[in-house]
Amino acid sequence: MQVGLSCLVIPGDWKLTDILSKTKAAGYEALELVLRDEGEITLSTPDATLGSLAAQAKDAGMYLASVCPSLPVSAPNLTHADPAYRAKSIDTWKAIIDKVAAMGIGTVLVVPGGVTEEVAYDEAYDRARDGLAALGPYADAANVNLAIEYVWNKFLLSPLEFARFCDEVGSKRVGFYFDPGNMAIFGYPEQWLRINARHLMKVHMKDFKRDGWEWVPLLGGSVDFPAIMALLREIGYDDALLSEIDTGLASLEDSAATIRKIMAM
Repeated sequence: MQVGLSCLVIPGDWKLTDILSKTKAAGYEALELVLRDEGEITLSTPDATLGSLAAQAKDAGMYLASVCPSLPVSAPNLTHADPAYRAKSIDTWKAIIDKVAAMGIGTVLVVPGGVTEEVAYDEAYDRARDGLAALGPYADAANVNLAIEYVWNKFLLSPLEFARFCDEVGSKRVGFYFDPGNMAIFGYPEQWLRINARHLMKVHMKDFKRDGWEWVPLLGGSVDFPAIMALLREIGYDDALLSEIDTGLASLEDSAATIRKIMAM
């Protein structure tokens, strides 16, 4: 496994050159890049430029594990109440997949939408399932995995339902982005991991303290990391463990060092 970092937790205006130098110095071996509405990596960035950026990372010895879209302007939403918006979201996701493929990265984090006062749970479920099923062949042709993360969006609230959802989508390209911190508030992350082992694609590293309901540095909360590491080894996971710890909670260096402690469990 590799010690990794999601670029969501570092300043969005850092150029890749700065990201590579600062994260390598802090002890990281892998990155999750962020695709933004503005900046160096966007939907408008030419594919050749994206390929050059990826080559720069490779030359620096950094593994690009995944991409996280952060697109508040274009905001794809497969569960939206408006059919026209959902159709546009399919096109946006295809454009995202194209950009991820242009960088030679194999996985993109997906939040398909969520449940709201206007979007009922059953409607969200059917729309997200159908949208991801439609995107599966496109992602397969691009050799890009679509890894769904549970993000407190009132949707896919149990590990059993999450596994059923992935089964019903029916694409080898659609699976599970495991974030134990997001699950600790409602249940036991290791149970999510075991039940969704066959769908596992990527792993974020966060911790959450149920007593007081607060985000904390790794090993400061309620997540049972020894149980998680045992399961990851049993599953055969040999990819990045990507820190998503806010730098206000722990420095980049401290989070990298703690991931190494967790990997040794």
